[in-house]
Amino acid sequence: MLNWLNTVSRVFGLEIVRANEIRKLREATELFLHPSASRSELPEDAAAYLDLQNPRLQELRERYRRHSNPAMLHSLWSDEHVESQLDLRYFRGDNVYVWQHRKLTTAAHYLLAARHLQEIDHLDLLNKLSEDDLFGAYTFRLDDDRVVSRDLLDSVAEIHFLVDELGLEGLAGSRILDIGAGYGRLAHRLSTALPEVEAVLCVDAVAESTFLSEYYLRFRGVDDRAPVVPFDEIEDRLATERVEVAVNIHSFSECTESAVAWWLDLLGRHRVPYLMIVPNPGDHGGTKLLTREGDGRHLDFAPTVESAGYRLRTRRPKYQAPSVQAHGVFPSYYYLFELA
Repeated sequence: MLNWLNTVSRVFGLEIVRANEIRKLREATELFLHPSASRSELPEDAAAYLDLQNPRLQELRERYRRHSNPAMLHSLWSDEHVESQLDLRYFRGDNVYVWQHRKLTTAAHYLLAARHLQEIDHLDLLNKLSEDDLFGAYTFRLDDDRVVSRDLLDSVAEIHFLVDELGLEGLAGSRILDIGAGYGRLAHRLSTALPEVEAVLCVDAVAESTFLSEYYLRFRGVDDRAPVVPFDEIEDRLATERVEVAVNIHSFSECTESAVAWWLDLLGRHRVPYLMIVPNPGDHGGTKLLTREGDGRHLDFAPTVESAGYRLRTRRPKYQAPSVQAHGVFPSYYYLFELA
């Protein structure tokens, strides 16, 4: 019957499609365009704690609202945007923190990126670090049954960059400051993979991020080596503790120029020697350092970095193989600056 209807309808340029096929197409489109999550079982008590009415989150929100600091004037991360784009229970899903399926990214892209990282993984991180699908993360199984995610692959690539540029000896005993730490992804991986690093301090100007980092790093059992510093305490913390490396992964790209300038001034005043920046790829593939202003404009913040006393030491693609940089999972560029 369906074939006969299609034969007739093609005369008018139409074709009949089954309702379940339309539903599958809609689901696939939603996956690629909007926040989504792998609905894995939540750990015990997670659903109750990861709630917008949690008193700790309310406390952080109130503390952060009292600040008129430039870093708190969000051009993207408004309360409305965060609440519409983030389900606290599934904070590791495809959302404002880590895109996983957006831009039609499929399992093939993950396979390509994972194989490339396996080839360069002289630190054996893909064996040292494991992945699960907790809190909504999408996972992909390789031929050798290894499970990977964007969380894992990005972290492996970023750790390799730091080690390649600064060496394990250079990182030994160091304290790393993760600016815009999100839910604590990189801090979790760094503190697990590199026992040489003394501590990874996490700070974020978004209350939900501080809240989630506190929970997640405690859940992973690394909060002793990856402490979370509330935004309103960061200046006092840096006044009493040295930091050798600051990292900013996809965060300055979502800030205004004045916010970026404030962070860079903070790092310069406390003489933080190294700064790693990973920009959002945008339509330039990560080859530019651009802000996001409140009116939608994008400003080049490379001169702001230089004005703060930081000189570019290294810039290289996220993936060192051109074919993987073209077709891997969310390629960008890695920048390392050194304080003059």
